[in-house]
Amino acid sequence: MELYRFKRAQAVWARGREEEMNCELAFRAVIPAGDVELHLAASSVYRLWINGEFVSAGPARAAHGYYNVDEIRLGRRLTQQENVAVIEVVGYNVNSYDTLDQPAFLTAEFLREGDVIACTAGEGIQVHELKQRVRKIQRYSLQRAFGECYRLRAENRKFYTQAAWEALPASLPFAVQPGKRYLGRSVPMPKFERLAVKALAETGMVDFGPMSSGPVFFWERERVGKTLKGFLPQELEERLSDEGQSMTFRPAESAGAGMLSQAAPEEPFPLQLEDGYGLYGLPFNATGFIRLEVQCGEPCTVYLMFDEILAEGKLDFRRMSTYNFFKYTLDPGRHSIMTFAPYTMKYIRAAVKGKALLQGLELVEYKHPPVGREVNLPEDSDLREIYCAARESYLSNAVDIFMDCPSRERAGWLCDSFFTSRVEHVLTGECLVERAFLNNFILAEKFDYLPEGMLPMCYPADHNDCAFIPNWAMWFVLELEEYLARSGDRELVDRAKPRVMGLVDYFAAFENEFGLLEKLDSWVFVEWSRANDPDVVQDVNFPTNMLYKRMLEAVASLYGEERLRKKAARIRQVIRERSFNGTFYTDNERRTESGLENPGNCTEVCQYYAFFTGTATKEEDAALWETLLRDFGFGRKELGLHPRVAFANAFIGNYLRIELLYREGLYEEVLNNIRGYFAKMAALTGTLWEHDMPSASCNHGFASHVIYWLAGIYGIRESSD
Repeated sequence: MELYRFKRAQAVWARGREEEMNCELAFRAVIPAGDVELHLAASSVYRLWINGEFVSAGPARAAHGYYNVDEIRLGRRLTQQENVAVIEVVGYNVNSYDTLDQPAFLTAEFLREGDVIACTAGEGIQVHELKQRVRKIQRYSLQRAFGECYRLRAENRKFYTQAAWEALPASLPFAVQPGKRYLGRSVPMPKFERLAVKALAETGMVDFGPMSSGPVFFWERERVGKTLKGFLPQELEERLSDEGQSMTFRPAESAGAGMLSQAAPEEPFPLQLEDGYGLYGLPFNATGFIRLEVQCGEPCTVYLMFDEILAEGKLDFRRMSTYNFFKYTLDPGRHSIMTFAPYTMKYIRAAVKGKALLQGLELVEYKHPPVGREVNLPEDSDLREIYCAARESYLSNAVDIFMDCPSRERAGWLCDSFFTSRVEHVLTGECLVERAFLNNFILAEKFDYLPEGMLPMCYPADHNDCAFIPNWAMWFVLELEEYLARSGDRELVDRAKPRVMGLVDYFAAFENEFGLLEKLDSWVFVEWSRANDPDVVQDVNFPTNMLYKRMLEAVASLYGEERLRKKAARIRQVIRERSFNGTFYTDNERRTESGLENPGNCTEVCQYYAFFTGTATKEEDAALWETLLRDFGFGRKELGLHPRVAFANAFIGNYLRIELLYREGLYEEVLNNIRGYFAKMAALTGTLWEHDMPSASCNHGFASHVIYWLAGIYGIRESSD
């Protein structure tokens, strides 16, 4: 693969601080007007400002040791003779599923008519530290790096707007960071649309109770400082979890989750607060950067809390094992607050300790730009609402890679991507995000902490705890097979062959005397249901072996490995003989002193795996197929049918069910299931969820797969966007 080459810029960071946790620096240049482009790469994340106006954020993520380059045209934004360009960069330097644990740096050059006019090689770009970010705070979640806490000075606005600011802080000595390999960005840039709040749902007073040590999450208590990098409790400068849990909110006016007032475009809900708060509602569950203007005549503190739902009218900033609680300590003056990283929310609570005027609350959206195609839906309000929710779930989870959710994790999970990738091709006619996603797994030279041959369950990510999902590696191969059919990209598939054959060799070591996988290492995952209980998922798990059989067929198809096709056929026959009890496929066998014994565990999702993988067919298993059609689906629990067959969950059981119906052309059943499973989600959040209840993420990328089914039923057209 061809690498990108900067003309003169080098990777730089403040000398000796490239591995410092949660370190934020500002790179400043004064740029003349004209047709200017900025090319930059960074680790971990960056924001770009021109003359105090937000322009862009990134970068697109890449495999370890590789960095994507953003190319940003600035001409129309350079409105003055001397324009202040500020690139803020945070180096997290912790392991996560969102950003990689790699030394911090910025490589940037400004070009006019192809000539470098400033670059990070000591030519016109200086490195500063405004010392506004509070470094030593808690992580945001198990899967992401740090939350946000700032001590802001109003005077520092001039750093972003005045070319000749007399109080400009001294520049820092920098050092070149070697060993960077650059790639041209291959996915479209977000548009950073502004999303205004729709409603002010509640206002009231805040009681700031005494700070006491509140409960923390298991990952913080048990993992930080061991397999999870971060600051230990005794190191923290601010303890946001304790502060948030010490606050009590007393509503003055409330309509529950309803509206106190509706927003007009010119009415951004200004609030004059003194030890008070406002609870705002967005039009839908959106992803991006919170922005807020604050005016205060004396020092005060502003808190931002947010979540995707309200639970009994209350906002719980800890609902999803995250700390959706950020703090801004302000001196007197005017402040513009904007979160550095993107987060997901439908509701935002802004609280003030002291007195301040809050104005202009909005979300700068961070998602895939508008797509080129739409589904030809009928005049059906429920389907349209579900479709819009599915599209929003796709756009917010396909910025640079396919993600599970844009909130708690922002992680590039396999299996999820199998489903989301189908949606990209429907909506865009291309496979740009999918290619970038798959390419990251191929580019990585090695995967630290994982056994030889295994793929990470999500990537780019760091897996210091050595955890992996062997099942998800199988989905990588299934997706490659579909990717080749969609894209015709034989070059990428051929580069993936060493990874794929490494998987084949890895799994072969776990085959037992019957050719079935037994006692797989790490986290054997089928779905979030009874099917994943320890007594069901081991020792010989039949859904896993069904998937293994299907993986071997895909390898044979991709690379002409006919020996693996024959092996898959043998595995299929063994599963049919050992798993099927005459009515249903059972989930597992356990190893005893006398050999393998079947305990009779039986789950709904196991039946779907059987048909999805071709282990079962409607011809060979006609009675089971009819039972699944007649008695199973979204209403089975209420009807009490087949109670000994454990219920499936949203992912992937319900999706496999609808996929099977879709394959058979049973479109009315598909539509009935779509309405039954997703109408409530769409109505409540405007996005589709991880589970069938709002107990986890309420915006999950795989859920957008609804669009794939609807497109197959109704067809697609070019979008008017």
